[in-house]
Parts: sequence; C-alpha cells; structure tokens
Amino acid sequence: MRKKLGLLSLSLGAILAYPVWSAVAQGTQQSPPLSIPTQPQLQFPEESQEVETPPPLKILPLSNNCRPRHACLGWDSQIFWGGQGKGKAGDRWALVKSIDNSLYYLRKAKKAIQAYENYPVQGITRERVIRSLVRFRQLVVNSKSASQLQDAVRREFTFYKSVGNDNKGTVKFTAYYAPVYQASRVRTAEYKYPLYRVPPDFKQWATPHPTRVELEGKDALLGKKSPISGLELFWFRDRLDAYMVHIQGSATLKLTNGKTTSVGYAGATDYPWTSIGKELAKDGKLPLNKLTLPEVVAFFKSNPLEMNTYFPRWERFVFFKETNGKPATGSLGVPVTPERSIATDKSLMPPGALAIVNASFPYPASGGRLRYRRVSRFVLDQDTGSAIKTPGRVDYFMGSGYLAGRRAGVTGGNGSLYYLLLKE
Repeated sequence: MRKKLGLLSLSLGAILAYPVWSAVAQGTQQSPPLSIPTQPQLQFPEESQEVETPPPLKILPLSNNCRPRHACLGWDSQIFWGGQGKGKAGDRWALVKSIDNSLYYLRKAKKAIQAYENYPVQGITRERVIRSLVRFRQLVVNSKSASQLQDAVRREFTFYKSVGNDNKGTVKFTAYYAPVYQASRVRTAEYKYPLYRVPPDFKQWATPHPTRVELEGKDALLGKKSPISGLELFWFRDRLDAYMVHIQGSATLKLTNGKTTSVGYAGATDYPWTSIGKELAKDGKLPLNKLTLPEVVAFFKSNPLEMNTYFPRWERFVFFKETNGKPATGSLGVPVTPERSIATDKSLMPPGALAIVNASFPYPASGGRLRYRRVSRFVLDQDTGSAIKTPGRVDYFMGSGYLAGRRAGVTGGNGSLYYLLLKE
C-alpha cells in the first residue's frame, strides 16, 4: 500500500525483498492480466523463471463439479467462525466494512473513474465492479453458512483468473503488516535517528534526486550537515527501526510521553527499490533460505556496523507525515483491513475490486507455533507497492502488532488470484 500510507512487506523471499507502500504503481503497458478458468486448481505449481506475454482473454464458465466444498473456490469459513472451527468468532463485519471502503473509493474518488476509463480487460468497468460489490455485500450479510455463500457466488459471479508470472496462473504471495515502534518527538542522546517531513519545495527538486547517503549519511547521523536538516519529524533509538519505517511507509509510534500516534508516507526520492535481503545473500552474509524477517533483523542486531554498508544501497529516501493514529491506509485512500485487503500492481489489476486469494498462510497453533493452511479467502484489492509488479505478485495485509508481524514474516509461496464480477 506514493501518496498514501503503506505497510511492511515481509516475505519468505525476505524483508527487504518485497516492500509494499501505498503507492501509485508505475508500470508499463502489458497485455490483459486476467483470464477466466474452466476449472480452478488448488495445487500450486513451481514458480517459473520466465515471464511470457499474457494471451488474449477467454471467458469460460466454472465447473459445476464442486466437491469437496472446502477444496473449491469460494469456501471462506473465516467469515462465519474464524476459520478455526465452530464457536470461534468470524470476521463477517470486518469484511463488510472493507467492502464499504472499496465502494466509497469507487463512487467518490476521481482517480477511480480514471483507472477504469481504459482498463485493459474487456467487460470490466467501474460500474460493474460497483454492482458486484453491492451484491456480494448482500450475500455476506444474509448468508447463514460458508457453503451457502459459496454456492451463491459461484452461481452469480464470473471468475477472472490472473495469468500470474508464468502465464499459467502462478502468483507469488507475500504479506505485510503495521508494526509499532518506540519514538520521541525530540532528539535525545538515546533517540537520535530521525524520520523527516517532506521538504516544502520537494516538487521543484532537480533530478536525479540526492541519494540516501547524501541526505542522511552512511550512519544516518548526518544531522545539521544534511540538506533536509530542520525537517525532523520523530526520532528513534534504533536505526533499524527507522529504516524499517522507510521500507513499510507507515508505523504506529509509542512516544516517550506515553501517548501513541502514527506516521504515513508523504513522498520519496526517485530511485528504484533495492532488496537489502538479496544484497546480503549476494555477498554471502546470509543464505537465500534464511532471508526471513527474524533472520535479517538478527543479522543486523549482531552486526550493527553492517548497516553502514547495506542500508545506503537502497538509494531511495522516504518522507513522512504524522497521521495521528488513523488506520493504516492503502493506495486507494481507504483503510486496509486485516486479512481482507491485498496489494497488487494497480497498472494492471482492477482497483477496489472483489477478489479471491488461493494460497497458504501461517495461522497460530498450539505451543505458540505457526501452522500453514491453504485457504480460499475473499479480499478487496486496495493497495499497491513499488515492488508489487506484474500480474504475478500479491501482498496480503496481516494486520498490526506482534502476531501479525510473525505471520507476515514467514508468509511466502505460490498460489492463485481471482477477481469476481457479476455475470452479465
């Protein structure tokens, strides 16, 4: 989830490999990114190393053979009992609120009209997306069970499948969350690593923009020698925390005076994303199979001087604004909802639309462990990011706090993505 707030993307391919900000995606023109399957497959193929041009779209009906139900698209028990078993509260009303957020964007935002004016998939219009969300909302509110909702959705909606990163529907999934950090409004001996406001003349800056090193120094302590000195917004005692906020684009802050506030994305210099995790692997500092959030954080905690080497390799610099505790907001300008919002490439995918993600995610298990379960989850497409490109990438919003961070940090793998629109 570059004008709104964004959040941290933590994948099995690494922290620092796929960030998501609430940003307006800047992609190139591609062939239509969606197709409609005859039979949804829940198996996850191996990720292809080749990216082909998507073929023309073919609209075909879903198979009527849906047995067993839990293995078919549209089975989402989490709506009714939390996905953990009967007796557990579901998130029906959180999903309804997320639908309402998409409807607000589609009906009120000028950029929604612009986004759908030349949408590359024939038959997908803003008006049809709105009708689809209104009907789906009615079904969510009135359905008594997961099977009843599943039957109605499969009967009334057309499923558009993302062609993925291999033109066969393979989509790489990561996850992001909203973390909480300690911070101070004033610099102290302990809190000395700043976040900065956007410069008032930023739009007039000549390009190429100054690099990260030029703005904050290799050790992030350039201070009064920095060209943006005086624009400090908050101060952190841990340099890694401040850097992570740059990656995620937003955070909740617990201040030294006991109060809580938040910061959100306000702008950034014009440099591409550089994966610090991949840089560590390239230099042999960490193996590729250990590029999870805990492993990368542990590396820098044990080797703090390495931050001077690796952090500047991402030349992009992010500016912030205080958001006073407002909910995490995606690139559409509406709040993102835990486990009901996703981020995709908005130059290709229909913003605000209803979708189904079909993938494996970690869930709490006994003994404080996480256990993976494959799910078919209804979501709203409400965010994007600088590293979320092509039809083959999805970032799944886990929520905020410690558990959400643990789950996001080990989410990764292949799955499928489908968009749902009312049959015409």
